[in-house]
Amino acid sequence: MSDKRKSAATKNVEGMSKQPVSKTAKPAESPRAASREGAVAVEQPLDGARQLAAFEAAMKFFHARKFQEAREQFLLATEGPERDVAQRATVHIAMCDRRLQQPAIQLETPEDYYNYGIALLNTRNIAEARKHLETALQMAPNADHIHYAVALAQALDGDTSAAYENLKRAIELEPRNRIIARQDADFAPLANQPPFDSLLYPEKKGW
Repeated sequence: MSDKRKSAATKNVEGMSKQPVSKTAKPAESPRAASREGAVAVEQPLDGARQLAAFEAAMKFFHARKFQEAREQFLLATEGPERDVAQRATVHIAMCDRRLQQPAIQLETPEDYYNYGIALLNTRNIAEARKHLETALQMAPNADHIHYAVALAQALDGDTSAAYENLKRAIELEPRNRIIARQDADFAPLANQPPFDSLLYPEKKGW
């Protein structure tokens, strides 16, 4: 072998011998560092404040019907020192599991959306009920009972202007809705306030 080739071969061998040293030096320290970091994370207990914050966050998800997200936060809340919070979190985890196991509801017709909206309204899930009832109304814009239900959901949601318009339309389509609204406890807070008073009791002003 010539001196030039021998020199080149020697350099290659030296380069190869140096490279593994630099690669093996880091892994030798990395697992120990990782294990120390992992031990610190595991040893940190969940204090009462963080436990309560997790529970409150879970309840917000629960009321928004985001049951998977709620379950994760409830699970976290079971790990804290407050037994009462942990017990309530455990109960709500079971509730989330039941709802997550329910089959998806298939809604196709206006009546499907209307019936489901009424069911939500009865459980006072106002925002979700309003969404489904308004969808039903878009599909059946001349259905007086849907106008009435939408008006009710909007009134309970604080949108009195929209509620008035839909209740007015419900009465135009079916005058008996005026009598029904007079006897409806959910409309009672608005019945004596303008413009609902004139809509529900037109005889009082000579209309």
